[in-house]
Amino acid sequence: ALPDVRDGLKPVHRRILYGMMELGNTSDKAYKKSARTVGDVLGKYHPHGDSSVYGALVRMAQDWVMRYPLIDGQGNFGSIDGDSPAAMRYTEARLHKIGEELAQDLYKETVDFQPNYNDEFFEPTVMPTRIPNLLVNGSSGIAVGMATNMPTHNLGEVIDATVALIEKPKMKEEQVLEYIKGPDFATGGIIVNKSELPEIYKNGAGRIRVRARVKTENGDRGKINIVVTEIPFTMIGCIDKFMDTVADLVRAKVMPDVMDIKNFSGKEGVRIVVELRKGADVEQNINLLYKKAKLEDTFGYNAVLLSGGVPYQMSLLRILTEFVDFYRETMTRKYKNLLAREKKSAEVKEGLITAVDCIDTIIEVFRGSTVVPMAKKCLMKGITGGIKFKTKRCEKIAKSFCFTELQADAILDMKLQKLIGLEMTTLIKELDKCKKNIELYGGLLSSKTKMNNKMKSDLLEIKKKYAVKRKTEIVDADAIVLKKPEIKEEKVYALVNRFGYIKLVDEGTFERNKENVSKDYRYVCEVMNTGKLYVFTRGGYVRADGQI
Repeated sequence: ALPDVRDGLKPVHRRILYGMMELGNTSDKAYKKSARTVGDVLGKYHPHGDSSVYGALVRMAQDWVMRYPLIDGQGNFGSIDGDSPAAMRYTEARLHKIGEELAQDLYKETVDFQPNYNDEFFEPTVMPTRIPNLLVNGSSGIAVGMATNMPTHNLGEVIDATVALIEKPKMKEEQVLEYIKGPDFATGGIIVNKSELPEIYKNGAGRIRVRARVKTENGDRGKINIVVTEIPFTMIGCIDKFMDTVADLVRAKVMPDVMDIKNFSGKEGVRIVVELRKGADVEQNINLLYKKAKLEDTFGYNAVLLSGGVPYQMSLLRILTEFVDFYRETMTRKYKNLLAREKKSAEVKEGLITAVDCIDTIIEVFRGSTVVPMAKKCLMKGITGGIKFKTKRCEKIAKSFCFTELQADAILDMKLQKLIGLEMTTLIKELDKCKKNIELYGGLLSSKTKMNNKMKSDLLEIKKKYAVKRKTEIVDADAIVLKKPEIKEEKVYALVNRFGYIKLVDEGTFERNKENVSKDYRYVCEVMNTGKLYVFTRGGYVRADGQI
């Protein structure tokens, strides 16, 4: 239920991404039905309800939820208004390019694998991501007695902070905030408590106040319209509720200047138009929308994350440090594995090149041997016993053989086409390439500085490919203050009926119904509407605030 600090994923999301990789459902291939992905994930890795798997898949494809969607969806995947996605048999999906970055080195032994629920397949314990996905795309989850709620951030800012931390491992919390200005929500908006962010990030918990972005436009006949173009992240799926709230405020005469409200939101973004009466106080109505209709809301930041399977409340600096340590570990494992592969490949190629130089003798060994182990023993140790040679010269050369087991197996499997001149040239070129790679990988593993430089260059390459401008503005804004309605002082009448209920009426109403007042009401008090009326009980009690 809680995300891992290393890849920012919960098990269901990790299994979906891995399942799509296993299906070959990548960004350069055709879309596949979502139902196929869901079925594969359910059958192999996630034995729970299909709705939970499809719901997680849909979320990773919604660009108003994920700052950088990991899945590329085709079809009806819902809307920011709260519309439900189509059934999984109707929609199609494939990995997004940035989603592939989370699993790019998955098959290079960079992370550990564990058996699935029935020990039939294996799944990764964590994705070898090169992107600080937890900060970039955020996460939310509810466990027993704890919860996580991480906002999204700007990819460029997060990578800049990560690169700086690689260069200066002893960075302080406030230095990280020089790069990461604050959350960057997919829905935009304005964060209005900038000065509180350092403390929130340091403690790993706090309230981030987010305000919608509004502007005014000229309407018909001199009217002014309030237009909402960006909403708080917490308002996703609640636009209809917002419009109902405004309608209730109009009916309750809290916002009597509102004539109409229309929702024009679509693929181009959010656009909600509130039409006002001519001469209405625009600033007061905007403030009412912020205060009464939740156009300003709080995002509860709560960084409870798993590290080594244990939940911790983490600061921003610790989150980045954990990612850098994990990234360095995956890079080290990757290049150790690549170095071993290149050494093995170089060993085989050296053996083949040497074998071609004395191919006549090797053919003599093969033709003179009765079984494969006899020929292999000769190649590895120069043991010629039992092998029939046509010439003493070949036998003498065979006794000097000392190929490794790997080379001997490769020679035994060698095709005659390797004897062609062009094939030999290719072998030599491949051997030279292997030696260069061995030098490169060995240098990275032996030098922390070189490894750091490689990590930084890879991160900056990702930034160049995917980084976009920030959507959310961060400021320190004053609290919303509503103007008190001006009350015109006038004479009114307080009427008390025989049941003790009090009714206030204006002077005109009183004069029109003066004849019936004495019949229906026991007491009549002439008062000013700006004053206070104290009503005593028979026991001598009265409300101290003067309210009735």
